[in-house]
Amino acid sequence: MKLQLEPDVAFGVHPEFGVVAAVSDDHPFLDEVLRKHHFRHNSTLDLYVLSDDTPYNAAVRAVARASRDFQDVGLSVAADPSVMLPPPIPTPDGVPVRQALPGQSLTALTGELHELRRSADVADVLEQILDEHHGVVGDLEEFIDTAAAWCDRLGTANGRELGQHLRTIAHHVAFLGDQLVTAQLDLSVMPDVAPEGAPALADVPLLPRYELPSVTHTARARAALASSPSRPFDLPTSPAEAARSPAPPPSPRRTR
Repeated sequence: MKLQLEPDVAFGVHPEFGVVAAVSDDHPFLDEVLRKHHFRHNSTLDLYVLSDDTPYNAAVRAVARASRDFQDVGLSVAADPSVMLPPPIPTPDGVPVRQALPGQSLTALTGELHELRRSADVADVLEQILDEHHGVVGDLEEFIDTAAAWCDRLGTANGRELGQHLRTIAHHVAFLGDQLVTAQLDLSVMPDVAPEGAPALADVPLLPRYELPSVTHTARARAALASSPSRPFDLPTSPAEAARSPAPPPSPRRTR
């Protein structure tokens, strides 16, 4: 078998131009695909670059889609892992910038559940979305808080009203996170294992959202006695109480 050491297309990050692509030759098909995904050739650098105002998520999608097009016709593609690193979130002077890490894919974590048999393993996956610094629940809360601050910046009554509404939603997200911590703790202490003959998870029909299964008193008591590894249980005990609360409790993730 002959190994191809040089890829047909390589994606990387340029310190000035951001995500760029390099090709092994000037084949028209390579140019066509890259232009289809908004890369333009820079003759000075002899690289394909995206426009300066391309958002991070759009750049990642462009790399993924172009790579798929190349691979579908048998071409080889290489990508620098730094392409997946998001830019740091702007912070006020004197506030440390949070380290940028690749985003946690909730779709990938959902896929992991299909391969697990032990309750404790499911708890480990759930803990990843609850991580205080890089979990998707906290990221969503921070995103909504930032959107609320954007509305405040409008300086209008409508902007302030919508900002307060978004903060109420962020409070609900924080409350949801605490409820997920309770479920994660329950799973972590359950010794249960799916039997070998259990149907594949994809074959198990999902219950309608409005059919809420009851939680046993034992499970509630066990969760109440357990301490959270990620965050304290200091939020209101119902969504209604969360909505009435004037402001969410301070979070170490926020920079405002």
